[in-house]
Amino acid sequence: MSSTPEQQRSALPVAVIGAGPVGLAAAASLRERGIEPLVLEAGPGAGTAVREWGHVRLFSTWDEVIAPAAEKLLAPTGWQRPEGRTYPTGADWADRYLQPLADALGGERVRYGVRVTGVARAGRDRIVDAGREEQPFVLHLATAEGTEERVLARAVLDASGTWSTPGPLGGDGLPAPGERTAADRISYRVPDLNDPAVRARYAGRRTAVVGSGASAFTVLAALADLARDEPGTHAAWVLRRGIGSDTFGGGEADQLPARGALGLRAKAAVEAGHATATTGFRTEAVERDGDRLVLVAEDGRRLGPVDEIIALTGLRPDLSFLDELRLGLDARLQAPVAVAPLIDPNVHSCGTVYPHGAKELAHPEPDVYLLGMKSYGRAPTFLAATGYEQARSVAAALDGDHEAAARVELILAETGVCGGSGLYDEPEAGPGGEAGGGGCCGAPGPQAISLTGHER
Repeated sequence: MSSTPEQQRSALPVAVIGAGPVGLAAAASLRERGIEPLVLEAGPGAGTAVREWGHVRLFSTWDEVIAPAAEKLLAPTGWQRPEGRTYPTGADWADRYLQPLADALGGERVRYGVRVTGVARAGRDRIVDAGREEQPFVLHLATAEGTEERVLARAVLDASGTWSTPGPLGGDGLPAPGERTAADRISYRVPDLNDPAVRARYAGRRTAVVGSGASAFTVLAALADLARDEPGTHAAWVLRRGIGSDTFGGGEADQLPARGALGLRAKAAVEAGHATATTGFRTEAVERDGDRLVLVAEDGRRLGPVDEIIALTGLRPDLSFLDELRLGLDARLQAPVAVAPLIDPNVHSCGTVYPHGAKELAHPEPDVYLLGMKSYGRAPTFLAATGYEQARSVAAALDGDHEAAARVELILAETGVCGGSGLYDEPEAGPGGEAGGGGCCGAPGPQAISLTGHER
C-alpha cells in the first residue's frame, strides 16, 4: 500500500539552519521527541560564529547557556559539565559544549561546509497557492567543494543568526560614503587585544568606537586597559543617541551581574578619561585626512582625525535565501510580527522580554520558524535562554503537542532599568533651545562625562 503525501512528508527530517547554540538546542529538542533533525552549518564546525568572538567572555554563566534538552542528550556520552556558576568565553562555549553537542547528535544529522542559498516549497514559488501546504520544503545548498545540492524537509527552523550581517556606520542604515574605501581601517567586531598583531593596531592610537550596546562597552573597557599600558591609546566614543541614566545598563541592579558590571567598566573608562563621548552623532560620511580618518555627521559636525574605527551598530538578519517563503515580519525590526512588540527598542530599553514560543514565532507559511538571534531581527539584547525556550516550544508544536508548546518554562532575568526608549536621537531642549539635563539624552558634541555611581 503506497504512503500518502502527508506520510511522505512526515518521514522527512526537520531542517535546522545553523549549528550554533540555538540551532543545536533545537536539534536536541527534536531528538528528544523522536523527530529527526538535519542541521546544516556553513562553517567547518559547531559554533563557527561563536568562535569568531571566542576571546569575549559571556555575561551569562554556564548554568544559563546550557539547554536542558542538550544536557539530557550529552549526559550518557560521558560529557563533563562545566562548573555552573562560572562564566565561559565564546571559545569555551564552542569547545566544551557546542562541539560535543553536535557530536552527540550524530554525524549524519549535522553537516558542515554547506551554505543554504534558498528555501521554498517544492515546485511552488511564493505566488502559488494550489497544493502549497501539501508540498515539502526544498533547500538549495552550496557545498564547500563547490557543488550544489537540494534536500527536502518537513519543516524549516532558521537559527542562522545575524553575525554575518553587521550594521554599517551610516546613520541611515546604509554604508556611509567613504566607508567601503576605508574598509582596511574599519572593524565591525570586538577586537582581540590579546593577539599581538591586533594589539599593535590599536596601541597608542585614537580609535572611534561607534555604538552603545554590550559590544561597545566591551571595547571601551578593553581599550581603557590597553591605555594603562600603552600611553596615547584613546577611544572616541560615538553615540547616535544621548547620555542618560540607562546608558550603561542596569549596573548593580542588573539580575545578570556580569552584564551590569560590564556597563560599569565602560562608565569607569569614560570617567578615567580613556574615552570621550560624542552624542547625537549620526555618521553621514567617512573622509580621509592624510593617513587618518574623519567621521562627518549629518548635521555637519566632524569627529577626528582617528586612526581606526570600530563600528558596533547592531546586526541584522539575512533574509535573502528565504525570499520564496511567506514570512510575517514586522516592517521595522524584521522580526516575527507577534514577537516585535515584545522587543521593540523604540518602546523600551530594559531588555526584558516575556518568554515566547511557537505561537508567536509562527508565519503565514506553516512549519517555518526563525529562532534565536534571527527571530529578533534588528533588535538587540538576546539571551541564549530565550532561544532555548523557543526551540523547546517549536519542537513540541511540530510533534503536535500544542499544550507543551503553549506552556512557559522559562523565567528571564531583568536589567533593572526601564528608562524609556533606547533609540531617542535628539537631546532634550532646554531654555533657549539648548540641551538640558535629565531625560534620555545629553548635549551633542564631544564631552568628558562625569558619572556618579558605584564601581566594581
